[in-house]
Amino acid sequence: MVVAGLTLNGVAITMLIRAELGLGPWDVLHQGLAARTGLGFGLVVILVGVAALLPWWPLRERPGVGTVLNVFVAGIVIDRLLTVTGPATQWWSRGALMTGGVALFALGQGMYLAPRLGAGPREGLMTGINRRFGISIRLARFQIEVAILALGIALGGSAGLGTIVFTLAIGPLVQAGMRLCGYRDRTAPEAAGA
Repeated sequence: MVVAGLTLNGVAITMLIRAELGLGPWDVLHQGLAARTGLGFGLVVILVGVAALLPWWPLRERPGVGTVLNVFVAGIVIDRLLTVTGPATQWWSRGALMTGGVALFALGQGMYLAPRLGAGPREGLMTGINRRFGISIRLARFQIEVAILALGIALGGSAGLGTIVFTLAIGPLVQAGMRLCGYRDRTAPEAAGA
């Protein structure tokens, strides 16, 4: 389930890249860094994943096998798919890739987080903030996405309609995807006895 979810994340990110309507905030950052360094997009995803582990210690987040797999699987899938796909050319196909990419990303997140084998570096920030401070998954995700988006734009990553859709929708969709796959966050009504 973890590998399948991470593979879906790689497919979803590739869909957003090929839609050319703007990337999710982390991918705006990845794109900006790739353009500035000349490294491949997937390799930058892997390197940023390693760097995103640094704030885990103060959040008391612990890595697991899912964390290690996350660092590598999505980046490898993205690099492979980018070599065999091209950009969408019709407005309707671009819109379908963008919408499907956001939805597929959220489902992939739920699939790999639900078994609790370790969050990915970026998601560990979200789940760590949830557990440490009691902030909901959706709010923690939104705050992280906005900060990362600002940094990505400053580095020259491309933002657009897809970025807005991703930023506004991903928090609630990831929370729904996680619940669909059996994950319960600390602020869920059933966890609070409601």
